[in-house]
Amino acid sequence: MGSAQAAQAENEAPPVPGPMKLLVVAVGARMPGWIDQAFDEYAKRMPRSMKTELIEIRPEPRSGGKSTEQLMAAEAARIERTLPRGAFRVALDERGRELTTAELARWLDARRQDGRDVAFLIGGADGLDQGTKRSAEATLRLSALTLPHGLARVLLAEQLYRAASILENHPYHRG
Repeated sequence: MGSAQAAQAENEAPPVPGPMKLLVVAVGARMPGWIDQAFDEYAKRMPRSMKTELIEIRPEPRSGGKSTEQLMAAEAARIERTLPRGAFRVALDERGRELTTAELARWLDARRQDGRDVAFLIGGADGLDQGTKRSAEATLRLSALTLPHGLARVLLAEQLYRAASILENHPYHRG
């Protein structure tokens, strides 16, 4: 193959995806130590190309006679302030689309090809504000079961790691 042909073949090669950041934006603070430890363990295992970070949002105090809608709106404003511009927003909601781990891996790979960071949004005790859900580009659910919000963080972190291990051909996922 001549140098001109090699250059053309190189130009036709599929682009190598760049690094992406996975943000878990979760309403709630001061989780039990085991939740923080489990989340941190999976986050540190993630490949450098998919750095995972937790952003905790202070919940609105449940005192003062505010309605549920007012509480969620205050939390939504805090969520909005933390989101980086251009991030692909994913609302986690019980009515969202449920993916298998292999489907999540393919979905993550597609986001990586887009070159955008992904922000997974986990609501507080009352869930996510309707406006936050509407502004999301995708809505996913982790389970048909109702999960405590701290456990949802851990489950999401583990599934992100498992999906990344599939994409990286790491033996963690054997299914």
